[in-house]
Amino acid sequence: PLVYISILVPVPCCFAAAHKPVISVHPPWTTFFKGERVTLTCNGFQFYATEKTTWYHGHYWVEKLTLTAGNTLEVRESGLYRCQARGSPRSNPVRLLFSSDSLILQAPYSVFEGDTLVLRCHRRRKEKLTAVKYTWNGNILSISNKSWDLLIPQASSNNNGNYRCIGYGDENDVFRSNFKIIKIQELFPHPELKATDSQPTEGNSVNLSCETQLPPERSDIPLHFNFFRDGEVILSDWSTSPELQLPTVWRENSGSYWCGAETVMGNIHKHSLSLQIHVQRIPVSGVLLETQPSGGQVVEGEMLVLVCSVAEGTGDTTFSWHREDMQESLGRKTQRSLRAELELPAVRQSHAGGYYCTADNSYGPVQSVVLNVTVRETPGNRDGLVAAGATGGLLSALLLAVALLFHCWRQRKSGLLPPAPGPGESSHSICPAQVELQSLYVDVHPKKGDLVYSEIQTTQLGEEGEANTSRTLLEDKDVSVVYSEVKTQHPDNSAGKISSKDEES
Repeated sequence: PLVYISILVPVPCCFAAAHKPVISVHPPWTTFFKGERVTLTCNGFQFYATEKTTWYHGHYWVEKLTLTAGNTLEVRESGLYRCQARGSPRSNPVRLLFSSDSLILQAPYSVFEGDTLVLRCHRRRKEKLTAVKYTWNGNILSISNKSWDLLIPQASSNNNGNYRCIGYGDENDVFRSNFKIIKIQELFPHPELKATDSQPTEGNSVNLSCETQLPPERSDIPLHFNFFRDGEVILSDWSTSPELQLPTVWRENSGSYWCGAETVMGNIHKHSLSLQIHVQRIPVSGVLLETQPSGGQVVEGEMLVLVCSVAEGTGDTTFSWHREDMQESLGRKTQRSLRAELELPAVRQSHAGGYYCTADNSYGPVQSVVLNVTVRETPGNRDGLVAAGATGGLLSALLLAVALLFHCWRQRKSGLLPPAPGPGESSHSICPAQVELQSLYVDVHPKKGDLVYSEIQTTQLGEEGEANTSRTLLEDKDVSVVYSEVKTQHPDNSAGKISSKDEES
């Protein structure tokens, strides 16, 4: 004999209301011969702590109450039966029929889509039949002389209708059963797709839920879920969870979404209606151009970084950098960010000028204010020029002194030197009879704007000169001075030239 047992297990996949107890019937039919006994069981006690069960027999306006210590009740009367545990709602009714006919058609209390529908043609006192014929809505469905049961696998709403069985006895007796209306119940309704926000802003998250509900009689059946967008783009594999989180959505994620639910065996599959999700984009605003180093001040030869940022704006933003005196862009970047950078590796004086940037996330470019960039001269270059000037002046002075000494030596050698002047007379020759070279001052630490003397030497005449060697150059008007002059560059000398000359007095 076939026995149907309903086991209720809470399933997190479905969104049910308050759990109802469920009545199971044994044997699992709803039509019996009079005098037979049927056992009813009130299932669902895992949801309610109770020790007694209340049974209701009849209609709401005429009911007979029975209180049992357990959750079972044995019955032999036709009618509607309900059960209730303490604190629970009443169960759905079960209609039982106890017939006095000689042949009955037995069907289960509830049949859901995907179940195997079992119909049984049964004769009183198990008298033998030679053949059985089943009809459906007046049409012959099957004729068999081997089995009195009819099995319809994968039942669906297409199997709804009016059934009847006809039995044939040994002496060609014909027995006709009662009519039985069979209605295949929906295992679960079409799911409904819900979203926490159908018009989210870019960058935010959205939670999707695929909501459906299993009946209490089949609450132990696991379901799988899937989510789709436009053209059946699969967003996730089949999962036992009816929820899906989209951590970050962008405008390209807008579209028509729907979900599907199916049994693990895959024999029952249903999908929801579509749900339109429109992701909103925030236009860019507050475009600002900054530099690194800050303030638009940079030393020649160093790197300049142009930083373009926006106060608001979502999605992919195109940043573009410009110079006022140039039509073409200096650079362009498209990225999902509120700021972007452009590097100028080694700036020159020619890079000085006004700069600005634009940002566009498909609503049109927004421009920043112009930022002036100033390029300062490298301090190391000016010091190098000063040092080079000082070195050049020293060489010039040495060369001049060597040439003068060589000239005077040739004249002394050839005897062409003039006689020494008498008292009160002055000599106009650069080669006096007696020449002494004395080092008075050497400047090795020049300052800006000062004259740089690489070396100062004097030539003095006769014994009078020997007696006054300790006097400074500025105090002696009769001495001859040989020196080299180097002028340092002033800060405002943009040409960067260094002047030098040799003088004699």
